[in-house]
Amino acid sequence: MSRGIPGRANRFLKLVLPVDYEKILITSVVTLASMAVFAGIFIGAGWVDVAADVPHNPMLLKVLETAREQAINRETRGIALPDNLSDPERVRRGAGNYQAMCANCHLVPGQESSEIRRGLYPLPPNLSQAGPGADLIRQSRNRFWVIKHGIKASGMPAWTKGGMNDQNIWDLVAFINYLPSLDAEGYRHLVHVSNGHVHGACDHFHDEKLSTDHHHERVQVTH
Repeated sequence: MSRGIPGRANRFLKLVLPVDYEKILITSVVTLASMAVFAGIFIGAGWVDVAADVPHNPMLLKVLETAREQAINRETRGIALPDNLSDPERVRRGAGNYQAMCANCHLVPGQESSEIRRGLYPLPPNLSQAGPGADLIRQSRNRFWVIKHGIKASGMPAWTKGGMNDQNIWDLVAFINYLPSLDAEGYRHLVHVSNGHVHGACDHFHDEKLSTDHHHERVQVTH
C-alpha cells in the first residue's frame, strides 16, 4: 500500500490511473500550485489590463462569453412567459422605459451608435436589429433574466435594484421583441404614446417624462 493514501482509494487509483499515478498527482499539484502563485503575483503587481478600450485576448473573450451564455441558459430554464407577452399594451408600456433606460446603449431604429456605446466593452447588442435566428421563447426568457439580474462587469445593471418589478420587465421584453420591426418613425410614435419612464417602486425617484402629452390610446401592433 502506498503511504498517505487509504487502501481502498489506493486500489481504485491503480485501476483508473497508470502505475506511477502518485508521481502524476504530485506533478499536477505542484503545477497547479505554481500557476496559482504566478497568478497571484501577476494580479498583485497590477499587470491585468482592465481598461475598457483594450479588448480581451480572443481566447479569454470566448471563455467569458461561453460562461455567460451557459449560466444564463441554466438560470432561465424554469421561467414561464406571460400568455399575453405580445399584447400591444405591453409593447406600448415598454416603449417609454426602453427610451429612458436602454436606448443609449442598445440603440433605436436608424441609429448607428451613441456617445456612451462607443466607450463600452464588451459592446452591448444592438436591440433595434433582429438577432441571428434565435428561438423567441428562449430569447424572451434570457432577456427577462438579464434585465432583472444584470451582468457582472459588463455595464448591464440589475434593473430590479432600480425599482422594476416583474411586470415592468415583461413589458420591456415585449417591446424589445417587437423593436426590430419598427422604423424610426414607428419607434418615435410608440415612445410618444407610452406612459414615459415609469415603473413599479421607482416611480417616486423621478418625475421625468418623455413627452408632455402622453396619449393612452390603444396602439395597433401588427405581427
